[in-house]
Amino acid sequence: MKVIAVSGGLGFIGQTLVDQLLAVGHRVLVIDAETYAADLSALERWDGPLHNGYLRYQRADVTTLSTLPDVDAIIHCAAETHVDNSLTDPQRFLTTNVLGTQRLLELVRAKRAYQMPLFLHVSTDEVYGSVAEGETGEDAPLRPTSPYAASKAAADLLVAGYGHTFGIPWRIVRPSNCYGPHQYPEKLIPKAVRHLCLERKIPIHEDGSAKRYWLAVGDCARAILTVLACGTNSEIYNVGGNTEAGIADIAAAVIHAFYGEGIDAEVHLERQYQRLGLDQRYHVNDAKLRTLGWSPRGNLWRDLPALVEAERQRFRW
Repeated sequence: MKVIAVSGGLGFIGQTLVDQLLAVGHRVLVIDAETYAADLSALERWDGPLHNGYLRYQRADVTTLSTLPDVDAIIHCAAETHVDNSLTDPQRFLTTNVLGTQRLLELVRAKRAYQMPLFLHVSTDEVYGSVAEGETGEDAPLRPTSPYAASKAAADLLVAGYGHTFGIPWRIVRPSNCYGPHQYPEKLIPKAVRHLCLERKIPIHEDGSAKRYWLAVGDCARAILTVLACGTNSEIYNVGGNTEAGIADIAAAVIHAFYGEGIDAEVHLERQYQRLGLDQRYHVNDAKLRTLGWSPRGNLWRDLPALVEAERQRFRW
């Protein structure tokens, strides 16, 4: 059993990670600022005799956090993540993703050497920028193309820099595009279901041909736990997905799951929505992570119908 702090623990990846940490018997400190994307229902799920004494919750913003109790590791998930939002308010992304990471690193380095926790930073495959073909390894140069991706790349460099200078033990994971339950409905799949529930067309960037490597959020959390348990300090681990698919293909699959296979998906799509600096493709090589015993269990096409039905039944404002 370890004591693990999870920043952003009410977020999409964060709460799934907390579920898995509790399931294997760790004690967890959840830190969350309760921004618009926080899922407060997770607190109800964790409030009960099953987790009594194993979970502590602290409402706090990582940019102003003043203390960090003694823990074995901090898994840093807290971040602004939506690319479109980073185009309208880049400052918020720099503040949370860069200065928030720096604040946590300062709290860690203030501890005595023998009390320094492992700093496990959750980054993104978007730091590599678009890759036309092939795969991106951990040693590829960072070429972020949006304020969001640039803020995450800057945070990665801060983690490595603080680790080298101040002796902080660190590891970084760079997950692919996650999907799954509890995702805030600004992201593609829950947004698509919400639009269909409201009898609106699904907005698609440009022609919808941009491709992503899709990763089940449960697999992402397992990858983080694998790196926590078996990873090497001062190393970066890509987390690949289970399916490479284009945005329009995913939207069409959502439409078919919602209405049935016989429907003409095209009439429910609204193409040509412009996103500045749209990356056309991400695809990471995760061979290093797989040597630790991890592999994805999800399958996007298999998982999608149940996810669409769950989103249909849970209308979110």
